[in-house]
Amino acid sequence: MMMSVETDVLRVLADPLRARIVGLLAGEALCTCHLVEETGARQTNISNHLRVLKDSGLVDTEPCGRFTYYRLRPEALDVLAARLGDLADAARAALTDGRKRPC
Repeated sequence: MMMSVETDVLRVLADPLRARIVGLLAGEALCTCHLVEETGARQTNISNHLRVLKDSGLVDTEPCGRFTYYRLRPEALDVLAARLGDLADAARAALTDGRKRPC
């Protein structure tokens, strides 16, 4: 069973715009104005999504003058990736062993 933190992160990443933001932040730190330009979304929408990403622990903020830059936290994704890898390994082993629960 997945821990609730992992489930929460999956829910956060399930939103297409948040997933796009995460993809953009993987390449570099960006401020809201950059994300508006890259996604075409409204500033208030981007800000709301960034708040959700920050609250979930996926991004950190970095003040820079009157702007705030957002940076992806790779260690937050590492935890989720490891858990998904464990699930894939278990599924592979079950397939290889031909495990099937009888009815």
